[in-house]
Amino acid sequence: MIGLIILLLVVWVVLAVIGFTIKGLIWLAVLALVLFVITGIVGFIRRRV
Repeated sequence: MIGLIILLLVVWVVLAVIGFTIKGLIWLAVLALVLFVITGIVGFIRRRV
């Protein structure tokens, strides 16, 4: 389970970098950052339980 969360976090970071480098894809960067935060919170909660 932790491997999946780490993989998702890496994917969100890559999408955010792509979104910030290509001006037309700023929405992708914002979405990736939101998903990164949500995935981090879910991973933290599941790890504590």
